[in-house]
Amino acid sequence: MGIEEGVVELHDDKGKIDKKLTISVHTFSDLTYTSPVVFLYLLKECYAHGTCKATNKFRILQQKVYHALENSPQPGPATFVVWCLYVLPIFGLHCEGFSHLIISALRRFLNLAPISEDTSKAKVIAARLFLDIVGGLVDHDERIVVKILEVFDVKLADVDEALCQLNVQDDYKPDTAKTLVEDYIFKLIDSQSYMTAASLLEHFSIRHSGQSFLVKMMQNKQSRAAEKWATFMGKSMLCALVQEYADQNMLKQAYETIKKNDLKQEFPDVYHKCKESSLKKLAEKALWDLAEAKTHGDKQLLEYLVYLAMEAGYSEKVDELCERYSLEGFLNVKESEGSVLQSKYLHLDELAVENIIWVDEVDGLCAAISHIEGCKVVGLDCEWKPNYVKGSKPNKVSIMQIASDKTVFIFDLIKLFEDIPDILDNCLSRILQSPRILKLGYNFQCDIKQLAHSYGELRCFNNYEKLLDIQNVFKDARGGLSGLAEKILGTGLNKTRRNSNWELRPLGHNQLEYAALDAAVLVHIFHHFHNHSQSAGFPDGHDKIEWKSHIVSRMDNPKKAKKESKNKRELEDDINKRGQSN
Repeated sequence: MGIEEGVVELHDDKGKIDKKLTISVHTFSDLTYTSPVVFLYLLKECYAHGTCKATNKFRILQQKVYHALENSPQPGPATFVVWCLYVLPIFGLHCEGFSHLIISALRRFLNLAPISEDTSKAKVIAARLFLDIVGGLVDHDERIVVKILEVFDVKLADVDEALCQLNVQDDYKPDTAKTLVEDYIFKLIDSQSYMTAASLLEHFSIRHSGQSFLVKMMQNKQSRAAEKWATFMGKSMLCALVQEYADQNMLKQAYETIKKNDLKQEFPDVYHKCKESSLKKLAEKALWDLAEAKTHGDKQLLEYLVYLAMEAGYSEKVDELCERYSLEGFLNVKESEGSVLQSKYLHLDELAVENIIWVDEVDGLCAAISHIEGCKVVGLDCEWKPNYVKGSKPNKVSIMQIASDKTVFIFDLIKLFEDIPDILDNCLSRILQSPRILKLGYNFQCDIKQLAHSYGELRCFNNYEKLLDIQNVFKDARGGLSGLAEKILGTGLNKTRRNSNWELRPLGHNQLEYAALDAAVLVHIFHHFHNHSQSAGFPDGHDKIEWKSHIVSRMDNPKKAKKESKNKRELEDDINKRGQSN
């Protein structure tokens, strides 16, 4: 056999050769006279001389082995691989990885090749290999044992036939193949190798009776193995598994098992408890529309969703659900909502905000911009309707909020863009690109990208100056903006309306307050930090200079870029003055 060393070149997405991702390989051009030992040695050399990561090596060598099986290995591809598996333990650390590699390559080869005399012979040898592994004559990992049995389709009858061919004087003394296999499986169970044991029970169709095995797996947190075995055993054991899940409060796993195996009638209470747990998690994330869709019109689940909305103080969602599904008998929560929100969440009145002004026409837009241009610090935020269809494009940004100390302007971007796009572009550019106004946001660079994506025709969202993303300043804050507000101001924000329908016109009163609060709280966090930095519990040295280092600008105009350095030099004094004046 001629051996020729070459290089397999990997290409990046642009088609260029990545010199770092190369692997030295030998070309197995003719395996007619190549023994398994030589073949495996060449494979080991290929792996040893490879320069790319292990995953890429595996993928490339798997491809090489697959093609090698097409190059007439003797006495046949499947038989050749079995003999390789016999030899592999002498390769030490490479044994397990190479076993997975050649078995996966053979599996792919056999999927395209018809059953032949070679595969029949290989099955006989594989059955004998299994006996030698069980008897301790060949050392293979238990996971490899399962793969050997699967790829060569070795059944109990094949193992029994292999036993009959053994000399009566050898070390194997069990009466039947089933006894031998069961003994091997029991040893795996004793060593807590539950997944392998379950796989072998299923492969050999051995029905290990009793719930003790199931309970033992669950006690050792081997739920995947327990589910695999219960699925093989049938409905009664699946029911036992669901009950175990329920007893251990593993509701998600219980729900998936019930759904997958159509056990809803057997466990109606558990099913609803699982669904309710799922609805609660969605409600906590303010994904109300998605939670509603998950009820599938089930009255019991809809009533539970109404209670969740009541608990969150989301009165308009309560009214909406009750009206849509004709639900009756719920207490009126509108009167109690105010006290709940004031005691549990930050309210707009506490921030001394005097006006929320809706802006959807040219005169209101001009007046709003004139007011904002007189401010030194403003808070920015925006909202858009959520899209729950996987893979679909996000909806357009619906509104943009700009807050000063006492006034919040809410711009109807959809209507303004439709009616007066040029004026809107000019007005927002005056704010976003002003070096005199410090713009505060929370993860606002994500919002600005969404704005640019929604309104690509407008230039105002492509450039900005003096933007301070407060999220970058307080990286240790948990719970998003609500968590930060609670840490600094003492009370968090009610986020139940975060994912409501922001394209609704007119917006509800509570929606307007929610939108205004998200922008206004940024201004108060900024001022509060300057006035109470030490009492707020932040470490020494986290002072005004930190704000400066997080202010960013993005300008396509080179002249504006030149001005940026000058603006930053003046920034510290500017912030000091604002901190003192507030």
